[in-house]
Amino acid sequence: MANVIVIGAQWGDEGKGKITDLLSKSADVVVRYQGGVNAGHTVVVQGQTFKLHLIPSGILYPDTECIIGCGTVIDPQVLIEELDQLEKLGISTRNLLISQSAHVTMPYHRMIDRASEERRGNHKIGTTGRGIGPTYADKSERTGIRILDLMEPNALRKQLHWTINYKNVILEKLYDLPALDPEEVIEHYLQYAERLRPHVVDSSLKIYDAIKRRRNILFEGAQGTLLDLDHGTYPYVTSSNPVAGGACVGTGVGPTMIDRVIGVAKAYTTRVGEGPFPTEVDGDVGEFLCDRGAEFGTTTGRKRRCGWFDAVIGRYAVRINGMDCLAITKLDVLDELDEIKVCVAYEIDGQRCEDFPTSSRIFANCKPIYKTLPGWKQSTADCRQLEDLPKQALEYLKYLAELMEVPIAIVSLGASRDQTIIVEDPIHGPKRALLHADGTPVAV
Repeated sequence: MANVIVIGAQWGDEGKGKITDLLSKSADVVVRYQGGVNAGHTVVVQGQTFKLHLIPSGILYPDTECIIGCGTVIDPQVLIEELDQLEKLGISTRNLLISQSAHVTMPYHRMIDRASEERRGNHKIGTTGRGIGPTYADKSERTGIRILDLMEPNALRKQLHWTINYKNVILEKLYDLPALDPEEVIEHYLQYAERLRPHVVDSSLKIYDAIKRRRNILFEGAQGTLLDLDHGTYPYVTSSNPVAGGACVGTGVGPTMIDRVIGVAKAYTTRVGEGPFPTEVDGDVGEFLCDRGAEFGTTTGRKRRCGWFDAVIGRYAVRINGMDCLAITKLDVLDELDEIKVCVAYEIDGQRCEDFPTSSRIFANCKPIYKTLPGWKQSTADCRQLEDLPKQALEYLKYLAELMEVPIAIVSLGASRDQTIIVEDPIHGPKRALLHADGTPVAV
């Protein structure tokens, strides 16, 4: 039995959807612990592509129980659209459970999100405009609507009348937007409630019962470590905690119940939206990574900024999350390059720094210090064991493991499930020491 957290070790979009899908085969329960429809997971199964925003990737396995935890914020309309999409594709959603304590994204959240981002002008953060930040803000302000409120029509009607009238003042006076009709919103959300009612549970209790029955549980987040509200590149961050600690808060599970943390990182680095990005590459190489890696957001379709692998943020992610193994994705994207650079440290005001700076101002002025490695100039798409990889590709992975000081458990070489090398099963495999006595990484 193992309770495993899967986190993004960069700025999100690392391929967590595929890794979660792979590990879900060995999991009895998959739990989504934070974020909302501002994130997306793309999973390819037998040539069929599934784009999920709220529903855990484990839904593609018929016997896997999937839970949306209390740390998520749920847009009921989008969730129902996902349920309908999966059902049309022949995927059962009977095993989906929704936390009654999860907060609900309302129409005024989306309106305020888009309007406030527009007002920022040159100071835009780069939000998706899906209402996530305002939903979490209301949660903190203690004026939010929870799933359990949707289940009680009379209480919901009373609460929403007051809340919408309050939000209408903001919409009209601050943003010059039309007011919302409380009754119209209430009727829509009462309809959503009836569709979702069969799935609503006390998710923390469900998860605790699963732990007592020694079931394998996989906790999946959205976004990545560098977008964490507390530990990311603030203010260019999301509104929740994608880091491993967020899994405990976002599901109601104690930290002593977690066995492993696996971090997912691309073989290079990408970032969506605004904010500093020391290893960003412009010109032909940047376009090559974007095109070959199909670097466009699942949720918004926005083009991702691309750059070389950054071991400084990688080591930071290891420290912040307590990661004990890695999944490296999209290694195949680098197949055609003559040489590959890895950022091993930063130069800050003429000084070498190997640790991530918490100041956004300092981080924006960091200059990457690179080590250049030879490319392998041949396809890795059909490799299924480490021994199948070109020598230079294997050396590249070894170097990343050495820099990060954690073993590599999984290597992904394409979007499909079968385009994967499993070095160690993080769920069923034994948890091994991070380093050999001589300081070399265990795996890879």
